[in-house]
Amino acid sequence: MFRPKETYRDIIISRGSGEGEETSDLKSSQFTKGREKSIHPPIESHWILLSPEENKPSSLPKPGIKSMLNYPLRIRDSLKKLGKSKSLRVVLEGVHDPKDEKLIDSFRELLFVEGHLTGKHNDYHTLLRFLRMRDFDFSKAKDTYVNYLKWREEYGVDAIPKELKFEEHAEVKKCYPHGYHGVDRYGRPIYIERIGMVDINSLVQATTIERFVKYHVSEQEKTLNLRFPACSITAKRHIASTTSILDVKGVGMSNFSKPARCLFMDILKIDSNYYPETLNRLFIVNAGNGFRMLWKALRAFLDARTLAKIHVLGCNYLSNLLEVIDQSNLPSFLGGNCTCSDYGGCLFSDKGPWQNPEVVEMLQSTSITEEIYNTESNRGVASEEAMGTGQNEDSGDACLTREEHREHEDTKVAGKTEAQNIQALERALVDTNKEIQALKTALDSTKAVLERLEQQIQALGV
Repeated sequence: MFRPKETYRDIIISRGSGEGEETSDLKSSQFTKGREKSIHPPIESHWILLSPEENKPSSLPKPGIKSMLNYPLRIRDSLKKLGKSKSLRVVLEGVHDPKDEKLIDSFRELLFVEGHLTGKHNDYHTLLRFLRMRDFDFSKAKDTYVNYLKWREEYGVDAIPKELKFEEHAEVKKCYPHGYHGVDRYGRPIYIERIGMVDINSLVQATTIERFVKYHVSEQEKTLNLRFPACSITAKRHIASTTSILDVKGVGMSNFSKPARCLFMDILKIDSNYYPETLNRLFIVNAGNGFRMLWKALRAFLDARTLAKIHVLGCNYLSNLLEVIDQSNLPSFLGGNCTCSDYGGCLFSDKGPWQNPEVVEMLQSTSITEEIYNTESNRGVASEEAMGTGQNEDSGDACLTREEHREHEDTKVAGKTEAQNIQALERALVDTNKEIQALKTALDSTKAVLERLEQQIQALGV
């Protein structure tokens, strides 16, 4: 499969003319004047793991029965090599950019001093996303991050994936076709919605707006905690954003009733405020005249950085999609050759590396996902057995050498020590704040006593 070298030119928005494809420089857009933001390269760009085999053809299969049968074996062999040559943590964390790392250390120190470093959701990638969102303005990024933590607590985000039983899932997908389907050429998950086929009246009968929004949040959490790590393992590089496709065939102003507007605005608010920098690019396809009228109104709500990631295309969109997505990962209704007939359609399959049992078991066994996205627990650097998950048939490949095991144990101890030091510092800060408050109270009391003594002395002098 073709593996493109990503370029970071000023991205332009294809809005369509006549047939539906005209381009306009983002910087000249009247909607972005006075509120331009820096257009950063893809969030993974600093963390690509270079490999001697980078220029060799990809081992992902081309369409065909034989390739499909051999694919799981290739993934397994790839994971074996990965487990022996690189730690999963390196692959999932990626190579940090030194400049970003220095800024994040300073930002983390600011949060720590002001008491906002709770021990959860403060990993490198989360803090980087909020810094990038606010163009590395520490004050704005801090306010946004604190609001994010407050929202998570008030909305009960951590409990939603465990507590929400979305039994109406299949019925909802019939009246709101959407889902993840495969990966792009870089390895990012692909998310697809067929907005033109949304039946909002049937949707509100199948579920409530509140439950659907909670379901959306649970899917976002699943993407952060499972889909991105699984894609990272398979691609052998850090993956932290999605490529999305919106099919807007038939969409016009009539599609956006009051319930529809409320639903889409709620989702837009959550995604932009609490899951920033997780979109790599968005293709809006089959954009007709009705949608173009709607787009003029919608784009006023989007900032310059988001607009720079959006490509609005007419019906001749296939060549644009194939530049970044292999045809085997495109559903047939978008011009690809995948039907997922065994699952009732591509948007029901949730096809992707996160469905590979060996990848999922590796993540679960090593607790890598929890370690990266919740540094407070720091429970699970991979054990020797977990690194060999799914490889019991070949004990020679499954077992680590003594030197590797020793190095692995040293890493685990160092990781635990670091986490313990951070927790100790946090407890010390809390204790120090309490002591400061106690001293302040004592000083106030002393001041009051001295004032009374002064009054008595003045009375005696009279």
